[in-house]
Amino acid sequence: MEARRRAPLPPLATVGATLAVALVAVPLAALVIRAPGAGLWAELASAESVAAIRLSLVCSLGATLLSVVLGTPLAWVQARGDFRGRGVLRALTTLPIVLPPVVGGVALLLAFGRHGIVGRWLEPLGVRLPFTTAGAVLAEAFVAMPFFVLTLEGGLRAVDPRLEEAARTLGASTWTTFRRITLPLARPSFVAGAVLCWARALGEFGATITFAGNLPGRTQTLPLAVYVALETRPEAGIALSLVLLVLSVAVLAGMRDRWWPR
Repeated sequence: MEARRRAPLPPLATVGATLAVALVAVPLAALVIRAPGAGLWAELASAESVAAIRLSLVCSLGATLLSVVLGTPLAWVQARGDFRGRGVLRALTTLPIVLPPVVGGVALLLAFGRHGIVGRWLEPLGVRLPFTTAGAVLAEAFVAMPFFVLTLEGGLRAVDPRLEEAARTLGASTWTTFRRITLPLARPSFVAGAVLCWARALGEFGATITFAGNLPGRTQTLPLAVYVALETRPEAGIALSLVLLVLSVAVLAGMRDRWWPR
């Protein structure tokens, strides 16, 4: 069978696509070119950089775990639930994606701050979230969890409900059916959502600095360290930016089969 001939692209489309690619590729290429060659490892091995990298991994993995624990039942309810207000629930779930992160940080501060509507009840119990590592985890989870929920919801919707009905007919409980049938079939979406969630949490800046502050060794994650380093140690800022770029490329490479058609 002859290969299907593709219609030639109009020149305007080609020019537009080239400019769009250049808009993304040129800044990234500049970051790689301007990276400190001989001093790269020295900058990454400094105490400040190591602390920021370690804290970023701790916070992003903690945020991912929190998102998985809370987001899995939420995705299940949105995929299988049939109730009034499901559209409102989905919109609320999606809102942090389009909400400016700084606004999210302000909202978290008003909710969980010392005088927040929830924080005022946590304070007597000795639970303080603002300007703590736990607060950084919460801020990252607030911004990143929708990526996990929406990805997993799509995978759950793709599972044939007749398989779940057959399991329940054979006596399996709802929880057993979800654990043994539904979730294994949606595993690719579960993994993809968790990876996307982690990548988004790793790069979070606005909500973190607003709610958790920028305390070295406590809440100063990689993006915040880059922001500070660019003012006093530009080479360190570029080196840390390169770390985030490499991690982002690794995420894309690991998920290429899901996003890029062959």
